[in-house]
Amino acid sequence: MKFKIPLPLWTIIFPIVAWVLYALKDSSQEVWFQLFLAAVLIGSVLAAVHHAEVVAHRVGEPFGTLVLAVAITIIEVALIVSLMIAGGPDAAILARDTVFAAVMIILNAMVGLCLLVGGAKFGEQTFGLQGVSASLTTLTAIAILTLVLPNYTVSSPGPVYTDSQLIFVGIITLILYLSFVMVQTIRHRDYFLPTDADSDEDLHADPPSVKVTLLSAGLLLICLGAVVLLGKALAPAIEQAVFAMGAPQSLVGIIIAMVVLMPEGLAALRAARNNRLQTSLNLSLGSALASIGLTIPAVAIVSLYYGFDLTLGIDIKSTVLFILSLMVIILSLSTGRTTVLQGIVLLVLFFVYLFTTIIP
Repeated sequence: MKFKIPLPLWTIIFPIVAWVLYALKDSSQEVWFQLFLAAVLIGSVLAAVHHAEVVAHRVGEPFGTLVLAVAITIIEVALIVSLMIAGGPDAAILARDTVFAAVMIILNAMVGLCLLVGGAKFGEQTFGLQGVSASLTTLTAIAILTLVLPNYTVSSPGPVYTDSQLIFVGIITLILYLSFVMVQTIRHRDYFLPTDADSDEDLHADPPSVKVTLLSAGLLLICLGAVVLLGKALAPAIEQAVFAMGAPQSLVGIIIAMVVLMPEGLAALRAARNNRLQTSLNLSLGSALASIGLTIPAVAIVSLYYGFDLTLGIDIKSTVLFILSLMVIILSLSTGRTTVLQGIVLLVLFFVYLFTTIIP
């Protein structure tokens, strides 16, 4: 009797090879090995997108989009926490830089590219205004409280919270995120469902079996872990390239954040290309919310336990670009309809952010 693998073989091979390469990374620092590492990382990203879509097809919206966002954020948080513990007080700005880079990439690059590609293909796309409004309301509150307000408190000098303030902000950040998840999945689930008939034929196919879904869920976690760890393994090579360019160190964080966010970005882009903008926005905005809502409480606990100050406040230049990005995306998504124009504006803001990071 011939055994049939229920999933494409390449989606199983890539994450296994990725973990093997990560275990061998210290034995070779040759250029060819680094390039092979990068190729396997991209393959793992594509495999993660495939497994996420299998799981999403089984559980339906909006639970499907929540799976990928929360899974990759939990792994990202684990990576940040481990680096903070290893780096001690010198890593106090790591969480801030990572979260800020992730949010700016998601709001401007990820959403902008989805709107541009979808608008170019379909002219105009629609989505449920209530769900997006709930996402942006929660995201704005969490982002300002964690990345901007620390610059203006006076109980302690510098862009940091006191211990009591940090505990309070960590708790309310988690409360806001969990409240959003409850609204998204239970109380007002219909706000986050697609408004129009989807053109993606995959959605109308029979859902995968429970066995295939569980296998894809496990492989999804393995793929995401491989993406994060290979991104970390490639960081020294990226750092050397950035240093050779004469660019500031903060560019390394942006590049690593882009690598980590690739699975979500590709899944969101594919949804937009299939005229499923609601799914695309659920993925993008949900990722931004998870990045802040789960990361800040976790790193707050670590910093309090190890007794070093956690720098959260961003500088003036970053604050201006951050507020501008929030204003533009709120206005862009305020009508329930989008065209290529909103995508172009958001992408321009991302390139401004990238350019001013390289040349501050």
